Amino acid sequence: MANRMMGRQFIHYRTVASKTLERPSKENGAISSKIYIFVAVQFLRNIALPISWGYGLIVRIRNYAFDKQWFRSKTFKTPIICVGNLSVGGTGKTPMIEFLVQGLQDAYRIAVLSRGYKRKSKGFVLATKESTVLDLGDEPYQIYRKFPELTVAVDADRQNGIANLESSVTPDMILLDDAYQHRKVKAGLYILLTAYEKLYIDDQYLPTGDLRDSRREARRAHLIIVTKCPPDLSSEDRERLRKRLKPQAHQQVLFSYLDYDDQLIGAQGKEPLSFFDDETTLVTGIANPKPLLRYLKEKGLTYEHLAFGDHHFFTEKELQKLNEKEKIITTEKDYVRLAGKVKNVYYISVRHRFFEEEGAMLITEVHRFMKRYS
Repeated sequence: MANRMMGRQFIHYRTVASKTLERPSKENGAISSKIYIFVAVQFLRNIALPISWGYGLIVRIRNYAFDKQWFRSKTFKTPIICVGNLSVGGTGKTPMIEFLVQGLQDAYRIAVLSRGYKRKSKGFVLATKESTVLDLGDEPYQIYRKFPELTVAVDADRQNGIANLESSVTPDMILLDDAYQHRKVKAGLYILLTAYEKLYIDDQYLPTGDLRDSRREARRAHLIIVTKCPPDLSSEDRERLRKRLKPQAHQQVLFSYLDYDDQLIGAQGKEPLSFFDDETTLVTGIANPKPLLRYLKEKGLTYEHLAFGDHHFFTEKELQKLNEKEKIITTEKDYVRLAGKVKNVYYISVRHRFFEEEGAMLITEVHRFMKRYS
């Protein structure tokens, strides 16, 4: 319940990157409100601890049933790579899918299968040029928009989705987006993402924490990627994190950070970050906007921030208010829900960058996995 409340909340505050600028009194009130919301949510999470224990028990019983094969996991003839996490949102799954597509598309015929969260369609939907964000959901639509030659499909029933792809498209591999906890499908390669600021080993079950699956299930991963690291994270700090995660013999631990583009894209074309002045509004509807806020602060940008819940579909009233803004910066994921509805909106693209040669190591591991099927 607490998570639902937090997901629906709307926060409006003004961010001034430069410490030499004096914040207006209205901002102090907005920040105080934000603190009160945070404290209230934490209080609700704490009193919900018994619910977390019950939820955790159900999760562990379910996983035990799959481990003992009382519940069946289905295997498929197509090589399947699962990208997911143990928590709810905020680990960078979509940019990681895009990283894999970028690095593998010249060697394989790839299909991406997602649930299509908050889409308005039902059942299996294969992306076409006529598809809209309402048909696919924001993340699959973003991927298809970026890679129009890629096969992208959505289906809440992953078994049915894979069967449809195998019969209609026959891809060389299927990337399962956000399916780590969907044990009805047995993937051949599991890639587990965990955010640097909230490692799964430090998290608790919903609703007290953000875990939707047991920490023990990390043992199923072949690759564990710590995402959203500080770009200057030292090799010594990375090694300390590896030891904390305690990978098993078959597991590799890799590290990535987010790299934001300094050219923002809108219907009018591209603009540098310097184009955006004090009359700029930042609109986010993502699980964790903190890395983006840090980046904009480092760039010295002053802006008004309107924060919405993850995957938020904007109402007519909200769109009307946004159209009154001078200039809007948003994420690529939010842009696909705002494009054509709001003027003067630009998105800032983001990608995963790996430390040293770890990105190449990830792609190499996928090639090795695919050789087993050749």
